[in-house]
Amino acid sequence: MELPVKPLELIVAPPAYHMVGDGFRVHNFIPSVYRLDMHRMDPFIMMDYNSKFLFPPSPQQRGVGVHPHRGFETVTLAYHGRVAHHDSAGNSGIIGEGEVQWMTAASGVLHKEYHEKSFSESGGYFQMVQLWVNLPAKDKMSPPKYQAITRADIQPIILDEQGSRLELVAGFYKDQKGPASTFTPVHISTAYLKQNGELSMQFPAHYTVCVVAIEGEVVVNTEDVLPQDHLGLFQNQGESFTLQAKADAAILILAGEPIKEPIAAHGPFVMNTRAELVQAFNDFNAGLFGELAD
Repeated sequence: MELPVKPLELIVAPPAYHMVGDGFRVHNFIPSVYRLDMHRMDPFIMMDYNSKFLFPPSPQQRGVGVHPHRGFETVTLAYHGRVAHHDSAGNSGIIGEGEVQWMTAASGVLHKEYHEKSFSESGGYFQMVQLWVNLPAKDKMSPPKYQAITRADIQPIILDEQGSRLELVAGFYKDQKGPASTFTPVHISTAYLKQNGELSMQFPAHYTVCVVAIEGEVVVNTEDVLPQDHLGLFQNQGESFTLQAKADAAILILAGEPIKEPIAAHGPFVMNTRAELVQAFNDFNAGLFGELAD
């Protein structure tokens, strides 16, 4: 039985870039002026996209200094370059190309992230996505945790004889499950399609679904062209869509079941009420998020 098609709602060009610290040159897709607010994109409440950019060599590691988070998860996907990070829960590591850092801030952590030392010294192309995935109210004050998802954890799913593949991070593709654990139903994957390669995806009609053309142009549902570095948002109707690569392409695919709870957000804190936001600032100022040196 053929599933009803999930049509595109809009195609969004990358907003003007801004710098996060001195190491991340990002286009802020979520929330943005293109109707991609936290409620429409629920459970994805923020997306910074560092489109492919050539950083020159630097003896100083570029990045962003110590900052707090509470009430959500950060998911960092590295496509080019290498990112190092530390947090106040004692976690640290390096995110290499094709790897993912999934940090559950939940009740609160301090965090810092910056270009890995050898990458900084040599310079090179840098491209990454950072998502904020909301947590339901019952989990916002759970203990922080960390998932380091390496190349070895992501088993490529081969899609055709030309070598097109899907790298599944979270959720399901057919009967295969990604390595990340999630609090609510979330799908995160990157499709690497060879020229004319095609992928069909299916999600429940009510899910929030979008794709980002990380590399190359993509034809959606045989008719809409999604240019490189653009985001395509699907309507909350229909269940199935297709992606076809005009030339070799990489496409980030995001889908999630909306949490549908109140959102109270300010800076690095995303809670359900203003009182919880005030408490988050009070706890941070009282040093309850731990310690982390700059």
